[in-house]
Amino acid sequence: MYSIGEVEKITGIKSHILRYWEEAIPAFKPKKDQGGRRDYSQSDLEIIFRLKYLIYTRKLTIEGARRHILQDTAAVDKKAEAVARIKEMRAELSRAFMDLQTLRKKNT
Repeated sequence: MYSIGEVEKITGIKSHILRYWEEAIPAFKPKKDQGGRRDYSQSDLEIIFRLKYLIYTRKLTIEGARRHILQDTAAVDKKAEAVARIKEMRAELSRAFMDLQTLRKKNT
């Protein structure tokens, strides 16, 4: 976990801008400790670098960057859902295979 000062040094983004991005980007919400200080995770840093690229390099507005981040988040969610469904299907196939083996043994 990183403090806001550490994140500022790592990313080159001023702390007041980081706080503004928290308000403007729903997917970007670093956790806060009991004292209200922000604790940034590695995934928070990835979002910051993505925002920095979109805003400073691609010259998007904060709204345009927000849309990109939301699309990225939706794509990750869809991929996670697909992976979970594949795992469920594998488990079902494994159970069906075991049932077939049991039936085969009974008939032999």
